[in-house]
Amino acid sequence: MRTTSDRIRQAISFELIGLVIVTPLFAWLFRHPLEEMGGLAVMGATAATAWNYIFNLGFDHVLQRRHGITHKSLPTRVIHAVLFEATLLVILLPLFAWWLGITVIAALLMDLSFALFYMVYAFVFTWCYDTIFPPHVAEL
Repeated sequence: MRTTSDRIRQAISFELIGLVIVTPLFAWLFRHPLEEMGGLAVMGATAATAWNYIFNLGFDHVLQRRHGITHKSLPTRVIHAVLFEATLLVILLPLFAWWLGITVIAALLMDLSFALFYMVYAFVFTWCYDTIFPPHVAEL
């Protein structure tokens, strides 16, 4: 099981790296000013950081109870990424519509694009993070 400080490092580094990538990319893609998209990205990242901590803690507890370890296989990593992004999509949808002054349908399409990006990013980031900062050796 990861320590609280390790989970905090993981969540913060995930969001900071994601912001650097997604803000200019999505400002260009959706033709919104960088500042407007940046504000949305920061608010989304703040919500996502809190949710990341809660979700990962819960997910690891489920793995620990069901399998006795928190090591993630490839299929488990895919399930982890999909579940995280699906739940975050529901949380962020109203924020997207309100902040950008767009319809809920337009916000849903944009939110789905963010979710797709972050689903792939979460998979790659988490795998890299687990490689660089492996969980306790006793769990493997």
